[in-house]
Amino acid sequence: MFGKNFAASMINRSAENDQDRRRFLKAAGMTGLGVVGAGALGGLTAGTASASAATARPAAAAAAPSGVSDGAVLNFALNLEYLEAEFYLHAVSGRGLDDAMTTGTGNRGGVTGGRAVHFQTKAAKQYAQEIAGDEKAHVQFLRSALGSAAVSRPAIDLRASFTAAAQAAGLVKPGQTFDAFSCEENFLLAAFLFEDVGVTAYKGAAPLITNKTYLEAAAGILAVEAYHAANIRSALYQRGEGKATLKLSAARDSLDGPTDDDQGVIDSHGNANIVPTDANGIAYSRSPGQVLNIVYLTNKAATSGGFFPKGVNGEVNTSAAN
Repeated sequence: MFGKNFAASMINRSAENDQDRRRFLKAAGMTGLGVVGAGALGGLTAGTASASAATARPAAAAAAPSGVSDGAVLNFALNLEYLEAEFYLHAVSGRGLDDAMTTGTGNRGGVTGGRAVHFQTKAAKQYAQEIAGDEKAHVQFLRSALGSAAVSRPAIDLRASFTAAAQAAGLVKPGQTFDAFSCEENFLLAAFLFEDVGVTAYKGAAPLITNKTYLEAAAGILAVEAYHAANIRSALYQRGEGKATLKLSAARDSLDGPTDDDQGVIDSHGNANIVPTDANGIAYSRSPGQVLNIVYLTNKAATSGGFFPKGVNGEVNTSAAN
């Protein structure tokens, strides 16, 4: 899914040291995700043969220096989790992540916009609260797993970016603003803009991950993101916002390449389309470059824009040229 030049720009394996790998396995084991287990690494002694160490740590030699690094893929995902966590936490509490959860490598940035939403329905408020908790947990898990290699939270824009996206989709006219936090309806539409992207991003990243422990953790997060997306899509369908989602879907499609994969919450006949799939009932994928097209709000190669006005942190930071 990556071209050779793009793959070569990713962080190499040397950045993933033994300590970071042990930290990931420990974090995964505590959540029931361990495959080889932290104990397997803890049992190694100084006199253990290098062949045995390689068996216990398959990720260490699984990729060539120019190949895709699991750490780079997970750090890319961490950038997206920062964005989602800040959006949902602001919506339910009026404040984002604690400062201690935003440090790391790369340029640390602040958050522009965001405030508590005045929810009109108990269901939407509880959906938002549960999702906010999950997204915060994803940030905590990935930061713990990556250890000293974890990237810091980049600068995030939750104000002008939503207006630009809504104008591009035709939800508001040029010159008008779209406040994602002004009401329940706007919040749900803004959440729709994110959720499908998260699902397709994790699915697209799956073939790039070589370590099975990493892959199982990513699969677990993908499943949670899919639950989130279904909740938001169902809520919008029940509110009769199908046509608005078609506009947002078309806007996403205009950014991430020539294929017409993105789908709203209704089909061409107005029937419910809660689960966007292909003809085989399989969810589609986006490459990291395509994901960045959407969050940067551009169909060109770029290293910043939209929700990340100064770009994301880490080596996977350039959107695709479509």
